[in-house]
Amino acid sequence: MEGVEHRTVEVNGIKMHVAEKGEGPVVLFLHGFPELWYSWRHQILALSSRGYRAVAPDLRGYGDTEAPVSISSYTGFHIVGDLIALIDLLGVDQVFLVAHDWGAIIGWYLCTFRPDRVKAYVCLSVPLLHRDPNIRTVDAMRAMYGDDYYICRFQKPGEMEAQMAEVGTEYVLKNILTTRKPGPPIFPKGEYGTGFNPDMPNSLPSWLTQDDLAYYVSKYEKTGFTGPLNYYRNMNLNWELTAPWSGGKIQVPVKFITGELDMVYTSLNMKEYIHGGGFKQDVPNLEEVIVQKNVAHFNNQEAAEEINNHIYDFIKKF
Repeated sequence: MEGVEHRTVEVNGIKMHVAEKGEGPVVLFLHGFPELWYSWRHQILALSSRGYRAVAPDLRGYGDTEAPVSISSYTGFHIVGDLIALIDLLGVDQVFLVAHDWGAIIGWYLCTFRPDRVKAYVCLSVPLLHRDPNIRTVDAMRAMYGDDYYICRFQKPGEMEAQMAEVGTEYVLKNILTTRKPGPPIFPKGEYGTGFNPDMPNSLPSWLTQDDLAYYVSKYEKTGFTGPLNYYRNMNLNWELTAPWSGGKIQVPVKFITGELDMVYTSLNMKEYIHGGGFKQDVPNLEEVIVQKNVAHFNNQEAAEEINNHIYDFIKKF
């Protein structure tokens, strides 16, 4: 990762690690679970070479960014607060936003709470999760998928951490990053088990090297999974806190990209929402939806060059 600069900055009461490269308009990259700034390595190089300043933080609780102890320190408000402080620190009014997985959920919150700071949004994998005013998020997921749905299994503090510790950090990361299994991840009862990927291969896919995996493992060995899991433990609280925005529209211009094998895209009702008019209704400036053939959840890494071009083609219009 030649030429990528690393620094630690103070934002919103925590120390945040930021990787950046290039000069020009800022492109802010938000990673998902169980990832780090590093999952944007290909995009950082591509966009910085095309006249942009690529900025990729480790989000709160991840990697070399501080991880507050309290579970309730991981609401959407806290994380968007970190990002607004970061944008201020970068000295710009607006950023181009690119986000994946949990980063995408945070991206939607950023566009909801502070649309004035986002020029355009390239969203990967997770569309806007329409807020149902009648049922809390995790309760709805439990009703739809049962108690063994991964998000339901992540709720109890300490429980999933202990089950992950039994199989080890490297197994957990390899198991999640290599999954190509469509549909909602349902875990074996009472254990991490095969978790996300019942058919975990011995060898790594071409887009994930042993060095890449080792980088993730080295950071998670140090931090554990509690910070990242606390994002899931705030989903019901986020539902309560975002009541004032219920039924509101996202006004930022958006391009949405997912893989046809993505576990989110292939979960219940998601395709209907994305293609059937609901998504466009909630996001009136949704300009394009791309479904990548034979690509799974981690599309920014698996189909890096294609994603780089999609990002550039969209943001260069603004």
